[in-house]
Amino acid sequence: MAKGIGNGAALGAVVTTPEIASSFTQWIHFNTFGGNPVAYAQGIAVLEVIEVDGIQENVSRIGDRLFAGLARLKQKHSVIGEVRGKGLMIGVELVKDRGTKEPPVEKCTRAHERCRELGLLIGKEGLCRNTFRIKPSMCLTAADAEFTLDVLNLALSEI
Repeated sequence: MAKGIGNGAALGAVVTTPEIASSFTQWIHFNTFGGNPVAYAQGIAVLEVIEVDGIQENVSRIGDRLFAGLARLKQKHSVIGEVRGKGLMIGVELVKDRGTKEPPVEKCTRAHERCRELGLLIGKEGLCRNTFRIKPSMCLTAADAEFTLDVLNLALSEI
């Protein structure tokens, strides 16, 4: 993993099991974000902020709030086939029919564009590009979550 773990600093990490890690002792291994004292200091500072500011608890709390809100939107909008993810990494799959899961490509494109027009930037992923990828910063607030839900509700109401 890389990018966000250094909060903009060139820093990467590998997370694995001890068994897999031990297999790397026989190879020469390198990566783009090789270690150096400055990167390590930045990584430690990021971890300290995560701990002191309670960022993980925020992710859990706001993620739960988003999931609950998206469940309500799923009841309201039949175009939402599935809501999946964990914490603040959420996928909202749009479908023509929940049984067949056929993707409504045109509706998804229109709803995605409407979200952008209203100030909500989310990704559009999946084989048919019919899944909204919600992956905000970990410092997302309750007000930000409500804004996200309000914009998605409006955009889905208009398609």
